[in-house]
Amino acid sequence: MEYESLFKAARKAGTALADVEPERLGRILQHAARLLRGHTPALLEANARDIEAMPASSPMLDRLRLTPERIGSIASDMEAVSHLRSPQGEELARWTRPNGMTITKVQVPLGLVAIIYESRPNVTSDAAALALKAGSACVLRCGRDAWASCHAIV
Repeated sequence: MEYESLFKAARKAGTALADVEPERLGRILQHAARLLRGHTPALLEANARDIEAMPASSPMLDRLRLTPERIGSIASDMEAVSHLRSPQGEELARWTRPNGMTITKVQVPLGLVAIIYESRPNVTSDAAALALKAGSACVLRCGRDAWASCHAIV
């Protein structure tokens, strides 16, 4: 898929997500956390391919490595985000102009967030969870050292 069509599809998804009830988004994140835990063997297998391709002396090796405990922590982080209060619709400020018009500043979803990040598989789920909870779609691009791990998480 070319980038232009990818971003157009993501933008369309972001528009649709803005209308989803925050409670439903929380349930989706909880389900995603259960899926991560349930697919631990597949995640570890994908991560092993990334680890094998990285030089043993690389300082990024520990950040890249997934263990059952780290996968559990990633899932727990998603569950924690699922319980956060939704920022959507929160009134940030209100004032009345001299002509009597009242202006209200309200938080709304960004719609689409694009993130490029280094070889840290946990950022995949962290960024996706935060964007989703805020009612926005996201396009993620991890470092090539974590390609298999990040795709397995997705």
